[in-house]
Amino acid sequence: MQADIQAGALTGPLTPVHAADHIPGWWRSAVIYQVYPRSFRDLNGDGIGDLAGITAELPRLAELDIDAVWLSPFYRSPQRDAGYDVSDYCDVDPLFGTLGDFDAMMAEATRLGLRMIVDLVPNHCSDQHLTFQAALAAPAGSPERDMFIFRDGRGLLGEEPPNNWQSHFGGPAWTRITEPDGAPGQWYLHLFDSSQPDFNWDNRAVHDEFERVLRFWLDRGVSGFRVDVAHALVKAPGLPEWGGRADGNSCDGFPGHDAPMFGQPALHEIYRQWRRILAEYGPDRILCAEANVDPLPRLADWVRPDEMHQAFNFPYLHTGLDVHRMRNVITESLTALDAVAAPTTWVLSNHDVVRHATRFGYNGRAPRDGDGIGTADPQPDEDLGRSRAAAASMFMLGLPGGAYLYQGEELGLPDGIDIPDTRRQDPTFARTGGERLGRDGCRVPLPWRAGELHAGFGHGQDPWLPQPESFAGLARDVQAASPSSHLSLYKRMLDLRRGLELGRGSLSWYEDLCTDTSLAFLNGTTLVLLNTGSEPLQMPAGRVLLRSSTAAQAGYAAGDGSSTGDQLSSGETVWLEIYIEDTEG
Repeated sequence: MQADIQAGALTGPLTPVHAADHIPGWWRSAVIYQVYPRSFRDLNGDGIGDLAGITAELPRLAELDIDAVWLSPFYRSPQRDAGYDVSDYCDVDPLFGTLGDFDAMMAEATRLGLRMIVDLVPNHCSDQHLTFQAALAAPAGSPERDMFIFRDGRGLLGEEPPNNWQSHFGGPAWTRITEPDGAPGQWYLHLFDSSQPDFNWDNRAVHDEFERVLRFWLDRGVSGFRVDVAHALVKAPGLPEWGGRADGNSCDGFPGHDAPMFGQPALHEIYRQWRRILAEYGPDRILCAEANVDPLPRLADWVRPDEMHQAFNFPYLHTGLDVHRMRNVITESLTALDAVAAPTTWVLSNHDVVRHATRFGYNGRAPRDGDGIGTADPQPDEDLGRSRAAAASMFMLGLPGGAYLYQGEELGLPDGIDIPDTRRQDPTFARTGGERLGRDGCRVPLPWRAGELHAGFGHGQDPWLPQPESFAGLARDVQAASPSSHLSLYKRMLDLRRGLELGRGSLSWYEDLCTDTSLAFLNGTTLVLLNTGSEPLQMPAGRVLLRSSTAAQAGYAAGDGSSTGDQLSSGETVWLEIYIEDTEG
């Protein structure tokens, strides 16, 4: 359906997609900030971030007017995969502190009005986990082995893997063990690194263990869980061969929804049970799925009223600044999730992809898009990338639904590119012999204060990954002192987003400004307009609330400007207040 709108000089067809959201639930419009503990703030001087450092800087996050913090893994771990290889789910790794430090962090977050969501890694654990060590020591067919996915090998002597599945980090997804008597033995499945054996979710004991883990952290006051690789826990019966991509996504002849290691129907009852457990602690505890599931209508199954509260919208992250893809993904996302009365979430960066300030520094796709950029690759234009990143972030934060921010994106930080091979720590780099650089670049420690050692990240040993030279000039204290900085823009965006209730708002495409190089929608009475073309775009009449160009911030900080006769520069987003009259009544 299309309706016409009239707003002074603003006239034209309007295509409604999404109505304003009045369903209770703080998460439906929340802005949630991801903290990657290793790289946030190092208070004890060992070169690695810690819980005490997070506690010390939580007031700076509260200044952003966010709703919650999502904390990446801080559990006991050998750190083969930066904490996603958990050896004890109910304790803090000494690298990050103690349970007492966690409780102190929770108390500070509560004081500041911030909720805390923690990562949960239920698909796999570390090979140092006591349960897996017990499985190695036990015989084939034992209850201990049944906690994981052990199988006999193929071939006359069992010398070949049980099937052809590949690890997401490169190489086979199976590793053969040596039995306690010294003989070559069974194989165990690991969809990721060989140090991360997959649990056997066909075993009720695995369910019981993770329900215990949920309650442990809920009892300590967390507001919910981001569930890592939520789509992978259950595997298809018989572990059939798979000719598609290692990550389960589509390729020619192998649609992603057929992947036998991802998206199995039995997953849904697991999450229904988890939601029932969370409900025992009140209506405000949430589950967010990292679910790499396609297509979007299928993802909606994960956020039905009795399952997850949110699911990451990875298709949106991968649209780049292609306005046609953006429009399609936004429309499909809102339509699919509205059908199950669930909110949509939006995200542009996280700890697994190249930061969007770097991705957008190229005209076209970035080299190694999503998997690290090195010094031998074509280099991004950092200023261009930061400008486009601001426009993309402002466009995203104008959308109805929830939004996730990755630490440092409010500073416009680029990826770390100049990382020596000897310093790289992502297991992907080692498992592929350097063919894939991995995710270290987006995990570089943050700059807090320009005049201090390591830009204020820590005052002792060198950071676990080297910081780019540009980080000092992008430090938080420098940006906090400048009204035209990336940080100041983010603060204004987030303040306006809450005041205008954009997260709870509606969305209708304004067709006259949806072209091959521009995209515009109305959220309530706010017009959000993005120009990706090479030429300036004439702006419609309205009151300018905010522009993404940091150079324009001084004039538009108070939202007191008129757009009459004004133009929107290439690679810029604007929020305009518009009076709307529905001429169809």
